[in-house]
Amino acid sequence: MKKKVIVSLVCLTVLISFIVHFLKEDKKLNVVVVAKSLDLEYWRIFESGAKKAFHDFDIDGQVIAPDSIYPITNEADTLKKVLRQHPDALIVTPMHPSVTIPVLMEYKKKNIPVLFAGRDVDWKDKVTYIGTDHFKLGMVAGELLGSMLQPGDQVAIIHGNLTDPAEVERLKGAKEVLGKAGIEIATEKLGADRFGKTISVMENILQNHPDIQGIFATDDLIALKALKTAEKEGLTIPIVGTDGITEMLEIVDSGKLSATVTQNPYDMGYLSVEQAIKAVQGKHIPKRIDSGVDILTQDNVKERLTFLNDILYSRVENFKHFLYELL
Repeated sequence: MKKKVIVSLVCLTVLISFIVHFLKEDKKLNVVVVAKSLDLEYWRIFESGAKKAFHDFDIDGQVIAPDSIYPITNEADTLKKVLRQHPDALIVTPMHPSVTIPVLMEYKKKNIPVLFAGRDVDWKDKVTYIGTDHFKLGMVAGELLGSMLQPGDQVAIIHGNLTDPAEVERLKGAKEVLGKAGIEIATEKLGADRFGKTISVMENILQNHPDIQGIFATDDLIALKALKTAEKEGLTIPIVGTDGITEMLEIVDSGKLSATVTQNPYDMGYLSVEQAIKAVQGKHIPKRIDSGVDILTQDNVKERLTFLNDILYSRVENFKHFLYELL
């Protein structure tokens, strides 16, 4: 009788071990992305790229973002909540390093790989940075603007908050190229308030520098606001942005602007997830992965515009379907 009990217990132990092993093998990787914002089109495109990667690599993943980047503790609070879920890897856009890095150090202690996407900051324990080379972006934008002007022409620069390293790098790149081309920078203006909201400064620029022949804006929202003012004043000059959102692409497609510079947030989102999987698997990952910069003109803008409209429209339709099922 004792023998039968022992045999039964051994069999039960083996069965339990097999089930536990099977469940572990079947468990999908869990990757969480904490983005800057999902209210802006740029980051919704990024989200679409990440979700495509979740699907392609058959992993559990989610893209979330704080309701606002202010107060600066919002992102840190979001990261603390995610940490309690103990994901296999974290992808984050670190907006406020002073409060974010201490939380990320807790991820490091728990051996959770942390990858930066869209914004890079100096933290030795990050796995990698995936995103735009912002100095290169500024150079490409400066080259594009310079190609539409002549040496000696004057331009204005409108930028966002210079506490953002990305803004600083874009400015450096653009200034270097414009200077070499003999283009004079007549003025530089802050085109956003302290909360990052775009403000109108183009009227002031045109009043004080009526001979301006071009504008470099460090993001598309600033560029679009400048364009509206220029149109109102009946002024036709090249205005170059740096994001590649659909409204800017539509303007190029219409012929109001001849070209624009674009980043690749969709690729950024996809590559981030791909690299996060490699990090969990212990594979080698480069310290920087450039998601690229493109110039779009009337000749090639339609394809990008169609692609972006498709993924953004699909996202809206999926959300409507979710609400319908919920109700």
